[in-house]
Amino acid sequence: MPSDDGDVLSSALALAAAYRAGTTDPVVAVDALLERTAALSDEVGAFVTVTADQARASAIAARDALRGPGADALPLLFGVPTAIKDLTPTAGVRTTFGSAAFADVVPEDDGTVALLVASAGMISLGKTNAPELGLPCYTEPDVAPPARTPYDLTRGAGGSSGGAAAAVASGLVPVALGSDGGGSVRIPASVCGLVGIKPTRGLVPEMPSEIDVSGLVVPGTLANTVADAAALLDLLALTGSRMLGASRRAPGRLRVGRFHAPVISDVPPHPEVVAAYEDTSRLLERLGHDVVEVDPPFGPETVAAFETAWFVGAASAAVPLEREELLRPLTRWERERGRAASGVEYADALLALRQAEQRTLAAYEDYDVVLTPTIGQLPAPIGSLRDDSDPSADFEAQKAFTPYTSIWNVAGCPALSLPTGWSAAGLPIGTMIAGRPGHDALLLSLAAQVEDALSTPGNRWSRPRTLVRPR
Repeated sequence: MPSDDGDVLSSALALAAAYRAGTTDPVVAVDALLERTAALSDEVGAFVTVTADQARASAIAARDALRGPGADALPLLFGVPTAIKDLTPTAGVRTTFGSAAFADVVPEDDGTVALLVASAGMISLGKTNAPELGLPCYTEPDVAPPARTPYDLTRGAGGSSGGAAAAVASGLVPVALGSDGGGSVRIPASVCGLVGIKPTRGLVPEMPSEIDVSGLVVPGTLANTVADAAALLDLLALTGSRMLGASRRAPGRLRVGRFHAPVISDVPPHPEVVAAYEDTSRLLERLGHDVVEVDPPFGPETVAAFETAWFVGAASAAVPLEREELLRPLTRWERERGRAASGVEYADALLALRQAEQRTLAAYEDYDVVLTPTIGQLPAPIGSLRDDSDPSADFEAQKAFTPYTSIWNVAGCPALSLPTGWSAAGLPIGTMIAGRPGHDALLLSLAAQVEDALSTPGNRWSRPRTLVRPR
């Protein structure tokens, strides 16, 4: 739910400020959001598991802490509700990894993201919907209803952080946690009209058990506004208020490279996607930035290496042998391809990815940021990308849908999607900006400048209303 109607529950920072001003408290906020979740979650496919009792208990403790001595020293987002993607282990809370093969798994330990959220005093309302093992860019698992964009309930919310995006866009939580291995935060952000951040590789700490050998996957944040997404990133990255502070500063004059030629598919982008990208390019020029045409950083040879690394990653997921048959056809196909790769082929693929990373960084060393569309098409109808009878066709359809996002996973660069455009039918269209590794703060400064330019009084991003409204 956008914040154009003044609803404090749609902004993490506004809610945190309201707590400190005494105009509301975590108990009131959590009860209201749980009521919304009960009414809307299944309709938009937001949550797999709702932890209402835990959330209410945490809200009471947070309310008491905010009223007690030392309240001024509490973390910025203390008591603010959020939600954790169902690919992140949560101690004592079911974690399905989007799969019937793990439908009854209850981890004993928290993943890093869950620990960081809890240590900052945020309150999780539960686990958000994700596709099986986070592999597809659509969220249509066997363990929950399909995740849908609230702007058109016949269309999916993207993936793999589709449930998180649906939850934020539908007003069930003000901010949510995601993860991004090939666009899995930025794709749902684009489809649901949100800000979605994939930070620099390594910015967010991880446990040894969470290390992704390919270097592709990082945690990320989803929010209605740049400032909210930045504040949550500060929490994850242990950067104090650096990212939030950057979102409140002008970026200065930047050199912007841009291209919209698809990188991993031959399917041309939708004309309305290109139009939104062109509009954003002109806006950046009006804001005083130098916008220059550049070429894509790499071609088919890197795509093949990415696929090998992706498939081996799918194959390495520890699925009990007796439950393999519960996996979806696409997952089984990807795992078979991963198992077919030899150790030498995998090593060659990882080397090719690192070489592509260096080529990308070298190609854009004279630019502060690079602009592209976030995805190539408008939000996809439910079931239109999925093809259980032909997983290879399913995979190719996904590549055509999102031909840009994986570049920045390969390069390890920060990248974020901004809701800069809307189709004639009122569907969200995201535009993506990416920066050099470690320059996340600069990226957020530019993102906030674009947000300010595209907002009207009381309406961040000048969003149209969604079909789904909290009630």
